[in-house]
Amino acid sequence: MTLSPELLLHAYSIGIFPMAEHRADPDVFWVDPKLRGIIPLNRFHISRSLARRIRRMPYTISINRDFEGVVDGCADRAETWINAEIRAHYLTLHERGFAHSLEVRDGDVLVGGVYGVTLGAGFFGESMFSRRTDASKIALAYLVDRLNQTGFSLFDTQFLTAHLASLGAIEIPRARYHQLLETAVAQSADFTAPIRQSAEGVIQRITQTS
Repeated sequence: MTLSPELLLHAYSIGIFPMAEHRADPDVFWVDPKLRGIIPLNRFHISRSLARRIRRMPYTISINRDFEGVVDGCADRAETWINAEIRAHYLTLHERGFAHSLEVRDGDVLVGGVYGVTLGAGFFGESMFSRRTDASKIALAYLVDRLNQTGFSLFDTQFLTAHLASLGAIEIPRARYHQLLETAVAQSADFTAPIRQSAEGVIQRITQTS
């Protein structure tokens, strides 16, 4: 089966996603985990140390300013599932308005970020990276706040890692995930809607909902 942007979107709508064994592997396989990782948007956890770092951070936050740079930052590691074909299709989805990035910058230097695909009110997180302490955690905090402010109901993280669990992520059975997915894709949300985000505002809103 030939991979395409249209096939990718259909896959997300039915609960599966693509991966490659490594960056040089031309083959892509589909994944449908029995246990699915999600971040409940009302349960994201900001520790005291992370809150202090957010308040004091010298970074700037943006969205969709450098989608390609975020994807490449996520793939810049010894082992990655992002091969050339997957990379190309995500860039196309971004151009069509279905894939988005949130960037963390230190001056003009991209130091962290996260990207994912959107369908309806679902955000399907693909990958994140960090080149400074807690840059990926900061990116996730701003992302969760954006998703809450712009009408999203599902934040899919695919798998549960210790890093994500420390921030409030949980695992749910496949059947429950499909229920949440069906509801989310039938709703509407706008990732790029203009919103205001300050460090204190992000912390306060997340703390009030968690």
